[in-house]
Amino acid sequence: MNQARKRFSMLQAALFTGAMATTASISLLVPGVFQSVRAELQDSPKAVLDEAWQIVNREYVDGSFNKTDWAAARQDLLGKNYTSREAAYTALRKALEKLQDPYTRFMDPKQYEALTNQTSGELTGVGMRLEQDEKTKAITVVEPMENSPALKAGIQAGDRILVIDGKTTQGMTVSDAAQIIRGAEGTKVTLRIARQGKSEFELTLTRAKIEVAAVRYSLKNEGGKNVGYIRLQEFSSHAGEQMQAAIKKLSDQKADAFVLDLRGNPGGLLRVSIDIARMWMDTGAIVRTVDRAGDSQEMRANRTAITDKPLVVLVDDNSASASEILAGALKDNKRATVMGGQTFGKALVQSVHSLSDGSGLAVTIAHYYTPNGTDISHKGVTPDVKVVVTDEQKLKLANKPTLVATKDDPCYAQAIALLKTSASSSRPVAAEALVPKK
Repeated sequence: MNQARKRFSMLQAALFTGAMATTASISLLVPGVFQSVRAELQDSPKAVLDEAWQIVNREYVDGSFNKTDWAAARQDLLGKNYTSREAAYTALRKALEKLQDPYTRFMDPKQYEALTNQTSGELTGVGMRLEQDEKTKAITVVEPMENSPALKAGIQAGDRILVIDGKTTQGMTVSDAAQIIRGAEGTKVTLRIARQGKSEFELTLTRAKIEVAAVRYSLKNEGGKNVGYIRLQEFSSHAGEQMQAAIKKLSDQKADAFVLDLRGNPGGLLRVSIDIARMWMDTGAIVRTVDRAGDSQEMRANRTAITDKPLVVLVDDNSASASEILAGALKDNKRATVMGGQTFGKALVQSVHSLSDGSGLAVTIAHYYTPNGTDISHKGVTPDVKVVVTDEQKLKLANKPTLVATKDDPCYAQAIALLKTSASSSRPVAAEALVPKK
């Protein structure tokens, strides 16, 4: 396991569910269990344990359950008495550990809500990105989000949030402040704000459901060539429609070529990765999945590509799952030049189930292969053009995000160099990556 895998937080781990088919679970008892047992489980933490066990038993990709006696695991789970739901949750997590699959996992209600919010591409609040000023420690607005209550109320980048509903933000972390600002749709929150050159003032905002931008894009003039730059941050529910709008807008602005940035993209919904692949390629296979019975399903392009302009795809070691499906499809079909670092190497598909008490379960249900039949498990997608980025350069880009997709961004700079030398074909001609030494 490399260092990148070790540093993922719980939230990132949730995102690495990656290619997912979200479903609702059905609680079924195995044949032979009597009605009285079903009634006994109904109001017990054991009911959730049995729901989860049934789902794994029915769907898990490995029919041997990692050579574990899964029937015995059920007897063990239901044979114990639990003093709390948390105790039952702990027992379930220990049972799932026997599968030795980090992607098949139980989520308590808060973790499950966080995952579903992430994949839905929506949040409920006032819609602004916050940071803590390094020097003053003040909670500061990075930017208000599009179509948000914050933007409509006139909140600006650089505004300092002093008080939230009567609570001073002094000593608060960004996470603390965000937790108080969030709330149910239709409820109100009052902020006291300091703005440069203006007296402190208060604003009362009504919380709303906001679509989170998964796609950011801009048209860049690079030495006389119009390059449409698109950064896809995750494959959330609205990412497909946002990508479609970005490609069309940049095409209307006469983009000569495109750079699609998947660096740091941990994955998301399987169907969205397929939809987005179809926006870039007219024909060819996108991905093939294989379940535990050996049944395979191949998803293909359907002649709905929006553009055939040259395309470079940027990836790194944190481009995972749905990102790898998209990069692998574009590479194998020779639709794009994939550039950057070796990707993460997650070739598994999960389904996500809601359980009866508001918790959730993610279960690995299939293995996937790129169009050329490549198994990228623990290996990742190998870029056509490898670009080595130093730790110093990575730190510089992390500390100054405005440098991403500029000449100070080695991957982007190399992509532009490649596009400038390529012909008008849809796939730029790959050349050796030369990273300028700083």
